[in-house]
Amino acid sequence: MEDIFLRGDHCDKLRDVGYTNFFVSILIVVGIMLSYMTQHYRIISRGTSEGISPYFVLLGVTSANSQFGNILTLPESRADVACCRKVGPFECTAGLLGVVQIGMQWICFAIILVLFLVFFRREDAEDIDDEEDVEIDPDQPTWRTAITVAGICLIHGLLVVVVSTAFALGAPSYLGAWANVLGITSAVLAAIQYIPQIWTTYRLKHAGSLSILMMCIQTPGGFLFAASLGARLGWSGWSSWGVYVLTAIMQGILLAMAIRYEWPSKADRDEYAAAAAHAAHHNHSASSPNSQQRPQRPVYSRRTTPRVLPSPGPYSAHLHAYGETQEEIERALDRESVQGVGENQPLLAPGGLGSSGVR
Repeated sequence: MEDIFLRGDHCDKLRDVGYTNFFVSILIVVGIMLSYMTQHYRIISRGTSEGISPYFVLLGVTSANSQFGNILTLPESRADVACCRKVGPFECTAGLLGVVQIGMQWICFAIILVLFLVFFRREDAEDIDDEEDVEIDPDQPTWRTAITVAGICLIHGLLVVVVSTAFALGAPSYLGAWANVLGITSAVLAAIQYIPQIWTTYRLKHAGSLSILMMCIQTPGGFLFAASLGARLGWSGWSSWGVYVLTAIMQGILLAMAIRYEWPSKADRDEYAAAAAHAAHHNHSASSPNSQQRPQRPVYSRRTTPRVLPSPGPYSAHLHAYGETQEEIERALDRESVQGVGENQPLLAPGGLGSSGVR
């Protein structure tokens, strides 16, 4: 079997390095690193993985596991590795850039999984369990869901490694078929990978911790990546490069949605301004001497309770002064919800700050 890989015609093709394709491949590797770094920074800077669907992470990591196993077990890739004994270091590096590209993407997506767990709002999930009056949103991910996703990703990765190693050592003639199985699996997972994320973004009406810059880089880069792999592997490697065509199309849809929600139209901005003006007017009326009693605030959970307050507070009354984007408005309302829980209770009322009872 090794003699097939060391055939002169294949190694001669490896010696004939296409410098244009080589530099494009290097550019793709750098682009993959930079694009995913923007996503990593987005999660870390916000201090939360809110807005990222756990099922998007699950499908993305398992697809990357299958894709990395596919490229490692393809006959063309194994032939490139075998020919490295007969060609120079530069030709060998050029021949293995396809493996490097997919390996880099697998590593970067695995980091997203780690950051998703590290910055998951676990305290919010615990608060929801402790507050009986809060209506739990079944669409919100729980800590148990996040841990389950991580466990499935780990088990799937180990399974790919074990089965691939078993075929390589015990039945190498089946490696080509196994590579196609992994490629088809990766393509199917990638095709549906963005469906839960598109639904999550549509429901939240904002991008959350998703990096728009990452999607701006990766959407055109996905088509470029597929073309680079296609030029290297040919039609026989369709199971490797086809997945990136599907991914780029779905990611383009998600990118269009995120841009639409993060940069509202003029009509939306006018609606926000009108709502802020109405809230300011209502606040002025509620604070007049004729006002008898102000309603109490409902129990508020940052992740499940809609931001509809019975009376405007110091932030919600002047939203236009505290933010223009959805994220800035959300942050201002978070501060108000934390600071204003007990502000409506008179100081000398039973249980108030000025009473002798235990508050």
